[in-house]
Amino acid sequence: MSIFKKIFTKSRRSQEDGIFFDTIQKILGFPPGNLNHYQKAFTHRSSGKVDGTGNPISYERLEFLGDAMLSSVIAAHLFNEAPYGDEGYLTKMRSKIVSREHLNELGKDLDLIRFVESKVPVQHFGENIHGNIFESLIGAIYLDKGYPYCEKFIQQKVIIPYVDISRLEGKVISYKSLIIEWCQKEKRQFHYDIFEDNAIDGQRLFGVKLSIDEKVIAKARATSKKKAEEKASQRAYFAFQEKMNKK
Repeated sequence: MSIFKKIFTKSRRSQEDGIFFDTIQKILGFPPGNLNHYQKAFTHRSSGKVDGTGNPISYERLEFLGDAMLSSVIAAHLFNEAPYGDEGYLTKMRSKIVSREHLNELGKDLDLIRFVESKVPVQHFGENIHGNIFESLIGAIYLDKGYPYCEKFIQQKVIIPYVDISRLEGKVISYKSLIIEWCQKEKRQFHYDIFEDNAIDGQRLFGVKLSIDEKVIAKARATSKKKAEEKASQRAYFAFQEKMNKK
């Protein structure tokens, strides 16, 4: 490579890093130290990148670390703010805060997917990419700045704007779980059946019906069997809500 080409490449890369630095700083609320951690946090395994020792570079390792940091900070917050809660209560509340649905919303709010480096088109990513990247960003913060900054970020982006304990106490995280628990308690027979599996405009749709005591209570369609079951369960919950709340 010629000297001119090296200078040009370095200059262009420095400019890109500068833009990335400024944008990440706005999201974090503080200047990043080691920018490399944050670049790794948005590197999809399809990029084919490897580190100096030949190990593949992917946000997935940072996602694992970020998940642990997020759970730790949320657990400490609940422990301090809900002294009346036992282990089961605290675990359930933490699950509501760090649910995949909520993490996906956080990732979308910050528009983190714009930073992802991948050979896979963005539209082919599943919904969970948003929450996964949010967790990997937290992992990058921990490696870069340590626990105090990690805790500060989670406080500002998760706890202060979203964690209202009294509101969360009434939040349902899985209607299917509620239906199953109620049916088991009431000794009612239930089952989910797929009645439709079609591709419409290139998108696969599943139709699921929920039967209780051999009577079809609700039907729903969604892009996955799991989502369709949850939708059908939600409709069944509203149909049985009065009975279920009496128990």
